[in-house]
Amino acid sequence: MAIQSLLSESALGWSIFTFILVAILVFCWVYIRKFQSRQESEVVSTITAICALAIALITSALLPVDIFLVSFMKYPNGTYKEWAANNETRDQIEDTVLYGYYTLYSIILFCVFLWIPFVYFYYEERDDDNVNKCSQVKNALKYTVGFVFVCVVLLLIGAFVPLQAPPNQNSTQWVKVQYLFEELGSKHGLPALSFSISTLTLIGMLAVITYTAYGMSVLPLNLIKGTRSVVYERLENTEDIDDVEHQIEKLKSKCQDGRPLSSRDRHNLQELEGKLQVLQRRGRHLEIAERNCCTKVGSALRPFKIMLGIFFIVVALVFTVALFISNLDKALHSAGISSGFIIFGTNLTNPLNELLLVLQPIFPLDYILIAIITMYFVLTSMAGIRNMGIWFFWIRLYKIRPKRTRPQALLFLCMILLLIVLHTSYMIYSLAPQYVMYGSQKYLGQGQMPSTDPASGNVTINTTRICDASAPEDQCTMTRSYLFLHKFWFFSTIYYFGNWAFIGAFLIGLVVSCCRGKKSVIEGEVEADDSDISDDEYVH
Repeated sequence: MAIQSLLSESALGWSIFTFILVAILVFCWVYIRKFQSRQESEVVSTITAICALAIALITSALLPVDIFLVSFMKYPNGTYKEWAANNETRDQIEDTVLYGYYTLYSIILFCVFLWIPFVYFYYEERDDDNVNKCSQVKNALKYTVGFVFVCVVLLLIGAFVPLQAPPNQNSTQWVKVQYLFEELGSKHGLPALSFSISTLTLIGMLAVITYTAYGMSVLPLNLIKGTRSVVYERLENTEDIDDVEHQIEKLKSKCQDGRPLSSRDRHNLQELEGKLQVLQRRGRHLEIAERNCCTKVGSALRPFKIMLGIFFIVVALVFTVALFISNLDKALHSAGISSGFIIFGTNLTNPLNELLLVLQPIFPLDYILIAIITMYFVLTSMAGIRNMGIWFFWIRLYKIRPKRTRPQALLFLCMILLLIVLHTSYMIYSLAPQYVMYGSQKYLGQGQMPSTDPASGNVTINTTRICDASAPEDQCTMTRSYLFLHKFWFFSTIYYFGNWAFIGAFLIGLVVSCCRGKKSVIEGEVEADDSDISDDEYVH
């Protein structure tokens, strides 16, 4: 009976995971196909982008399975189920999840440090018509070697860096947590992989602060404010064209008698002609947008968009409040900066943490909520990237636009989204720390209550408590995800301060988005540095 219960509950968790896996593959295929350039699309870059994004989302989808397995080892009264009474059985079940993390994170390292850079540099070398295929592959491998070297260095540092305990070990809870970390990391493989993935997650944190924080404000406010009237925009654009043409004619009239134009007038003439080309292209795009049935349908769906925008901004505010409460809780009640702000139990009420703990026993409701949170981060990150573009400091490298994104830009986009999704696992822990560490596990602890006989004093009784780091070691099982991502305390410390930066970036982005007016119906489609091929591709 115990074996049947084990198999049925394990099968339930993994069957939901399989369904989510198929849904992720479909989503990634549709998403990448939506943005890739129709004229410059390449099969290899498309498959690489789809697979890289899918692997990252699948990794995040493994978190609820991990939480489901540790939670369903126990009854609501805090006792272990029959099939989980043996410690070896619990370890075997959790090791399946750990092997899953090993596999997926190893694939992520392969994609980030070898496959994506190789494909990117391969297409960069292709721009030179004189380079043959062999030279193209050779040059791409030459640049990729640098990424492989960085990966090897990170693995070696993670494998052999001494994990010494922080100087202050007065807290018994911290000793327990440290012991768990040392036990799980007794081999070099896990620390090496954990250090490498944590480093990538650190880069993902910067992308989250840059793109996701801004996208969480700009996406809902754009839905609420809507776009400018396409008819009014066409009329305004026509007036601008007439004005520029008049200025061009005025400059050209100066040389009708054969005299050459001055250098200043020639420069002004070139600028006006370039501006006229952009305005004429805007006119063509506005004309297409006015005839496009999607524009008319979008106008009809304005009430729905407003409601969706209000929902998104409420969700963003809930996330921000939950993150603020979690960070405040760590600041007030954690073991300190030298322990990575590890917190022993939830001392302040976190709404999202409480909601996930309530939904967890009713599987797969918590799974659905985690999937929604992850997709929300992906969509808001995409909104931030589309509005800002891909930048390297003050240099804009690529623009992300539907049907006109080059293969190199697509690979860059998926690399950024992959790193963002990696950091999402830590963001979910920040939003719901108790849920990510132990799920809905409880344990039997001893408590004191007054006796009916005043002379006998207090009576010791067994009480059911929610699992936290102060619980006995054999009574609560930590998720492998938590132990994997929090192997090195100094990364957790950086993530903690990164959460404060994220909150600040979101509030700044919210103010900027509120101050901006309605966006154009063809926002980002026409810019001065667009090529004629790119524009013709969209028009035709």
